[in-house]
Amino acid sequence: MTAGLRQLMILAWPIVLARSAQGAIGFADAAMIAHLGEDALAATTTGALNAFGLMILPMGIVFIVQSFAAQLVGQRDLGGARRYAWYGLLLAGLTQVAAIAAIPLVGLAVAQLNYTPAVQVLLTSYVAIRLLGVGPAVAIEALGNWYGGLGDTRLALLASVTAMIANIGLNWLLIYGHLGLPALGVEGAAIASVIATWLGLAAIAVVFARGYMPGTVRSTPPVEQSGVGALRWPEFTRMLRFGLPNGLNWFLEFSAFLVFVNLIFADLGTLAVAALMAVMQVNSIAFMPAFGLSSAGAILVGTAIGAGTPDLVPAIVKRTALVAASWQGMVGAIYFLFPVPIMALFARDDVAASELARLGAVLLAISAAWQLFDAAVMTISEALRAAGDTAWVLWARVGLAWAVWLPLSLWVVKAGGGPPEATACMVVYFVTLAAAVFWRFRSGAWRHIDLTGAREPQLV
Repeated sequence: MTAGLRQLMILAWPIVLARSAQGAIGFADAAMIAHLGEDALAATTTGALNAFGLMILPMGIVFIVQSFAAQLVGQRDLGGARRYAWYGLLLAGLTQVAAIAAIPLVGLAVAQLNYTPAVQVLLTSYVAIRLLGVGPAVAIEALGNWYGGLGDTRLALLASVTAMIANIGLNWLLIYGHLGLPALGVEGAAIASVIATWLGLAAIAVVFARGYMPGTVRSTPPVEQSGVGALRWPEFTRMLRFGLPNGLNWFLEFSAFLVFVNLIFADLGTLAVAALMAVMQVNSIAFMPAFGLSSAGAILVGTAIGAGTPDLVPAIVKRTALVAASWQGMVGAIYFLFPVPIMALFARDDVAASELARLGAVLLAISAAWQLFDAAVMTISEALRAAGDTAWVLWARVGLAWAVWLPLSLWVVKAGGGPPEATACMVVYFVTLAAAVFWRFRSGAWRHIDLTGAREPQLV
């Protein structure tokens, strides 16, 4: 194993496990609630999706904290790096206030969607409860990415594993009503997720409050000797300046997916929605490790740029892309070869008689086609984000999602296409997006972006 690959894997394995744990939470929710029927499965999976849609904008913004931390460590400005952790936590607190204020509006919003009355009732309860955990989810992302930028990716793993274990255990208690507790079904799944998220935050927040810094960072001679100092409004707005395009990128692309599920796919029936969402939960198991690898590569990209060695970046990106593509390709092959046994996990009865499993198997096999392109998109987009090239990626993702994917999907469904044809439209999206971000990276425009302001007059 080369030194560069070894460095990537040392950074990547905790992120991979952390993202896998996050994917396992959604997978466990879907598998444990599936026994209550298609209405419960559709409400829980789409509820989790919609709740995530409400937190994805601030999560995308605080993700840029990793880029600032990595570049500032490369510049040996440790006090400045720590301030960005606090900026992320500040945004998380504001997000929780906004989420609580939005709870009374959930019922009105759900009533506009094309779900059956039974699903709407369950969905409203689920989302209203999940909003109580939006703030801590953003805070976990902020602190986890901050520590990742410093080179210690294990703290994000600690938070994710804590949340995963708590979520699965609380699901068992609250969905089914074990140990004398009431069986709350869909609401129980939502309560379990909220409590688990707060426990995950507590795990990483305690470490941060004690002032822990990775050993490699502690041994770095800092430029600033005076510590963190007071928080600085220009720095907070700088985080928003570069983080907002990244957050809008995530939010608007994810909003396109919500439109695809709630307005386009929902017209195909509850069975189709339940099958698609089960497939997406399975896909998250492949997506999260690849995203973790891409994030590890982004840390190395940010550190290289901060240290003034941008010529190392192409090799880092190539190495990361090869590893991520190897993983995604292997998983895609499994999806294509064994879709029926995988989807049987979501069936209430014998797989041969389960319409959900049969349809889900077809959709899962189709999803195998976008795995390699998704790996390329993640790796290159994360590298561009680490360099601060967030605005261009925003326009590429949003433009292709809203101008290509959604119109194509709507036309296919209106023309009589079913769930397989609608799902195939996602393959088109990933292929075109992979080509776009590859072109942008090869252009070298990212080399001229000054993320931290090192080339500007120092902030006071």
